[in-house]
Amino acid sequence: MTEKPSTATVRADALDTSVPHSARLWNYLLGGKDNFAADREAAEQVLAFLPELVQSARFTREFLGRAVRHLAGEVGVRQFLDIGTGLPTANNTHEVAQAAAPESRVVYVDNDPMVLVHARALLTSSPEGTTDYLEADLRDPELILAEARRTLDFTQPIAIMLLGIVNFIVDDEEAISIVRRLVEAVPAGSYLVLSHPTREVNPEAVDRALAMWNEGGAAQMAVRTPAEIGRYFDGLELLEPGLVTCSRWRPDGNDTTPTSEYCAVGRKNG
Repeated sequence: MTEKPSTATVRADALDTSVPHSARLWNYLLGGKDNFAADREAAEQVLAFLPELVQSARFTREFLGRAVRHLAGEVGVRQFLDIGTGLPTANNTHEVAQAAAPESRVVYVDNDPMVLVHARALLTSSPEGTTDYLEADLRDPELILAEARRTLDFTQPIAIMLLGIVNFIVDDEEAISIVRRLVEAVPAGSYLVLSHPTREVNPEAVDRALAMWNEGGAAQMAVRTPAEIGRYFDGLELLEPGLVTCSRWRPDGNDTTPTSEYCAVGRKNG
């Protein structure tokens, strides 16, 4: 893929490292080094009363791996649109998909300048497959769809990946509208893979963490009930075990301790 170092440099200069950012905070929780003091401070403040957050980050990442492995392996999906990519870490979507099916095509989408700086790590690919990176916001699904068509064939099944990103669309109806627009654009046989924070497991701690985050100047975030999260899958066939905490989606013998992040995989049949 063509690299754009000049764009990355410009965007890196625009970084505001004084305000915590979700992608960098998540990177810190996963043991990464692409974060700043504000991100680490915010993370430690939350961890003081919500220590499960480290576990939740790990479980969500493991869910991504299991879902992509299942879709690329057993199901035979060969195209992935990963929106809200976050900073590169182990077992990125293209690595998991192309390990199962080297010809897989993956498009990453994010609007964080730090992710753009590290996009080269996401643009590696097996010789048979393809990866691409788009700088775009989930709030502009038409741009995402138009740009993704350069790499993905929208006549063939596509897995739309929305992990820990829809919660940054705080208006419920706007969030539902955006997800539906993305699902409408892909053909039958496509899948929606989504995770979202909820207060179902540890409501008091989650409420406190949410209030602290939203008062800190970062992008506003919402948590939703399982019923509200389930609305994103209206009209889709949920794969077993349905909508569950991320640790319990086909756990393969892993730790199934419930955390405050729910997930599901849904199939578009028509």
